Amino acid sequence: MNEPITNTAARPEEKPGPVFHGQVEKLVFGGAGLIRHEGKTVMLPWVAPGERVGFKIAKDHKQWAEGEVVSIEEASPERTDPFCGVYGRCGGCQYQHMSAEFQRLQKVSILLETLERVGGIQPQLPVEILFGEPTGYRNRVQIHIDGTRIGYHSASSRRLVPIEDCPIASPTLNKAIQALKQMAREQRFPRFVESIELFSNERETLLNILETKGGQRRVAKWFIDWCAERIPGSGQSALVYRAAGLDFQVNHRSFFQTNRFLLEKLVERVLRHATGTKALDLYSGVGLFALPLSGKGISTTAVESSASAVRDLEANAANHSARIDAVRAAVDQFLPSINTAPDFVIADPPRAGLGKLVVQELLRLKPRHLTLVSCDPATLARDLKLLLAGGYHLQDLSLLDLFPNTAHIETVCDLSFTG
Repeated sequence: MNEPITNTAARPEEKPGPVFHGQVEKLVFGGAGLIRHEGKTVMLPWVAPGERVGFKIAKDHKQWAEGEVVSIEEASPERTDPFCGVYGRCGGCQYQHMSAEFQRLQKVSILLETLERVGGIQPQLPVEILFGEPTGYRNRVQIHIDGTRIGYHSASSRRLVPIEDCPIASPTLNKAIQALKQMAREQRFPRFVESIELFSNERETLLNILETKGGQRRVAKWFIDWCAERIPGSGQSALVYRAAGLDFQVNHRSFFQTNRFLLEKLVERVLRHATGTKALDLYSGVGLFALPLSGKGISTTAVESSASAVRDLEANAANHSARIDAVRAAVDQFLPSINTAPDFVIADPPRAGLGKLVVQELLRLKPRHLTLVSCDPATLARDLKLLLAGGYHLQDLSLLDLFPNTAHIETVCDLSFTG
């Protein structure tokens, strides 16, 4: 049966060329489905494993090709109707056409396949899955502006996709989006403003201007005051975010976890094996893990390179009378300065992962317990391969679905040193 694509808004304008047919083998990290055609791998968006599809070649590379889906000929039983009107045009979500449970199972499969392919790792233990509500979860979004239109960028481009609202953003963020849409229609709105970041604790919303035409840095105070009239809190430089029973000061320049429903589960999971008297929290941010770690009576050194985050961390430690030594430094430059191994180490690096230098230093120090938080399965596999070869043992492995309906994968793994 030749079925139309469920999310018709996502269907590209058809390009000339023959239509091929095949079955989707699996999903890969990033959201695309893999299909093999005439000895070449073809990546197709908005498909599910097992589906038989009609497709065209959109862009042919030497070793692989990008494809466009023309029809779903045999749909997966897990295929669902997307709940967002711009799904497939907006670049934010990749998995809305699949049920939430099936999405999570696919992420586990991608994680395990990547660990084996990149790191030669086959975990002999189950993958725990932690998840929350699939919509309304985001506490931070980046909105783009073009004239009177407000929305998100399309996938892999800067083309604006206007939105009415964002189903995965929190209610307060959607109110702020509506306020900006109304303001953009007014003549006095500064047309040089191109990108705005919104971050909310559901009481207040910080507003940070990210990008302007011509690189103009300063925005008149009247615009900020005007925003504050429409969006409570937008004139502030920081807000207080309640998470895991603690209050965190978060500056608009500081990183903070985005899923408002999973913050407590994330903290509990990361601290599951926290023991001993001394700990290191590497890439600590504003102290999301360091504060509750200190609350367990563990003397904690928190290392962070962002000046804004360190200021927030120091304020948060003072407000909670926490025993935290906040160090502003790059982790690879800090670790060589210590010679005594802590009992417990948390590492939550950016997408690039720990890297060889940090792994080498951890293997030199040999802390008894190491909990690694990762947002990229490939760099996680690379780092784990080195750590396991250096004497660590994989103790627990969890997938946290911090970004439902998207291809993002967040992993927490615990390692113990066995020598």
